[in-house]
Order: sequence, then structure tokens, then C-alpha cells
Amino acid sequence: MSTRNKIVFVSGCYDMLHSGHVAFFEEAASYGDLYVGLGSDRTVFELKGRRTINSEQERLYMVKSIRHVKEAWINSGSGIMDFEREVRALKPDIFFVNSDGYTPAKEAFCRELGIELIVSRRIPGKGMPARSTTALRQECRIPYRVELCGGWLDQPSVNSLVPGSVIVMSIEPTIEFNDKSGMATSSRKKAVELWQTQIPAGNREELAKLIFCIENPPGTKAVSGSQDQLGILLPGLNKLNYDNGFWPVSIESVTDDETLNFVAEHLYLIQLPQRKQDYDVLDKTNINRASAKKLADATERCWAAIKAHDADIFGKSMTECFEAQLEMYPAMSTPDVQEAIGKYRGQACGWKLSGAGGGGYMTLIAKKPIPNAIKVVPCHLDN
Repeated sequence: MSTRNKIVFVSGCYDMLHSGHVAFFEEAASYGDLYVGLGSDRTVFELKGRRTINSEQERLYMVKSIRHVKEAWINSGSGIMDFEREVRALKPDIFFVNSDGYTPAKEAFCRELGIELIVSRRIPGKGMPARSTTALRQECRIPYRVELCGGWLDQPSVNSLVPGSVIVMSIEPTIEFNDKSGMATSSRKKAVELWQTQIPAGNREELAKLIFCIENPPGTKAVSGSQDQLGILLPGLNKLNYDNGFWPVSIESVTDDETLNFVAEHLYLIQLPQRKQDYDVLDKTNINRASAKKLADATERCWAAIKAHDADIFGKSMTECFEAQLEMYPAMSTPDVQEAIGKYRGQACGWKLSGAGGGGYMTLIAKKPIPNAIKVVPCHLDN
């Protein structure tokens, strides 16, 4: 009876090829014959908001040259699931991913086709240091930010009805978040354009005002909320208090290691599929005082829970925040979002979206580890 090696598939960008990529391919190839689908230059630009260092043909040439790879190609699709056509034709036995490449959509896709999904243990090559493309880019120390509760209250359309707060945390750039993912990527880009690699000395709130003005020149219709600029520039946790304006009237900060580590320990991110090009978060908007008050009240409970290190109320108030947001912005809820909530409801204390735009993340609060989720590192006071 004839036998064959199992067919293993991996997909990714593989720009700035390094030993971590080779180790990933080596680990994947330990399960069988390895086939690699590369994201096109167009897809990388759509997801990351930047051009690749090496063109798709250069990347393909280098990946094909690695001895662990049996065959490679440029995926024909777009977005996070750009490989669907190729995988359906290949019929692999195993889909091999990194933890930051795992999504519920990939898991559902594998389940539909009877493919085993395996998450990498990230084992470096023998004698080699752990490597990632993000680490190679980390000469740039400018943070991202994650919004924990109160999003939309930085807009006068909401905070003119009820004063309220937004809770944000500045996080280290340990991974490269997709463009339009709700992690303040556009504000960070402006900061990188202005300062290149690190935030200069000076008053951080005044520096945030500078980025806010650059990002929102006169005549801007959809103003980028100041939670983004303040979130990346103020270290630690910050409660931004708004009252009928784009800029907070006051800011409360928490920077002690114990509280920052409490949040980081319980915070998990799950990547969601990129939303459609014609997606409009403002479709069927119903901004009203009652829902705005629910959002503001949930944020106050969330802030108190964080300071008390109470994970249960932290998660519950985050869910209440999301529910209040959905009352005003129902288009934030999509089938992908509801599928993710259904999957993690029994594992998490609470959940919300990282942002209203496309290609975002589901933010989860949990007391036990969430398999295959992304972890973040808070920026402490001395960063």
C-alpha cells in the first residue's frame, strides 16, 4: 500500500526574511511536505498600511530557496484569508500558524475542509536567538494603544449628551498591528513620520496635541478621536475625561507596575477578519443620551475594577461598554464578531472590539489563558 507525506500549508508575508522565519518553516516541515502561500504586495499594503521592503517576487524567490519548503506561490486572494482558493485546491492535511496569525475564521475554515490547525511553539533554530519581523523593526519604540472601555466618548457627538471617559493603555510594539485595527495605527504612523524612532523629550500631552492637529487638519470631517494620540503618548493606563469636546478636560493616570501587570495578565486579543471595503460603521447610527450614559457608567465601573484588581467586574463592565456602543452604533456587530463572542463566551469574563474600523481585534478579559490569543506588554512609566 502506497503512503504519502502529509501536506502542510503555511501563509504569511515573509518580508525581511530572518532566522525566525526559517525556524517556523522547519517546525512546520516536521509534520510533512511544506507548501507556502505568500501575501501579495497589494494584500500586505491593505492589511499593514505600508509597502513591503522586498517585492512579492523577491520574497517568493527567497522562500522557494529554503530547503524546508517544497513549493511556494503568491496567494491570489486579499485580506487575512487571501489563501482560500489555493488551500481548497491543495487540500492540505495541516494548516500551520503562529499565535499572532491565528483567527477564529481560520479555525472555522479548517473545520469546514477537515484540515488540522496547529499553532507553532515558536522554537528558534539551534543556537539561534528568537527572532521576529516586528523585533527587527523595533528600533522604533513608539507604542500602540489599546482602548479598554468607553470608546466613542471622545467624540462630541456622544460626550455632549453625557460627560464620560475613555480608558486607554499604552503598549509596547511587540507585534505589528494591521492598519485600521483599532490600535491607533494611523496616529502612530504620524508620530513615526514626525519622530522616526522614539518619542522626544517634552510634555506628553502637548506632544499628543501636535499629533492630533497633524492628523486632523482644518476641514477634516471625520475627526480622529484624541484617545488615539493620548493613548500612544501617555505611558501606563489613562482615564481620559471628556465633557462636550474633542480634548479631555482632565486625565487620571495609573502607572504602578502591579496594576499594569494585572491588566496585561488578563487581557487577550483575537484577530478578526478584515471587514469589507464598503463597510460603514455609522450606518443606522442611533446616538442617544440613555445609551451614552450606559457607556459612561460602564467606564466608571471598569476603572474602579481595574484599580481594585477585580477581573470579574473588569470583564463585565467591558461587555456592558460594548453593549452600549452597539445600541448607538449597531453596524459594529457583524457575523464575525458574533461568532467570536459565541466561541469565547464561556472562557472570558468580558469582551469588546478593539475599534470600530475594519481588520480589528476582539478584546477579551479572562482569568485563565485563552489559547492562541495575542498578549500585549504595557508601556511603563520609564519607557
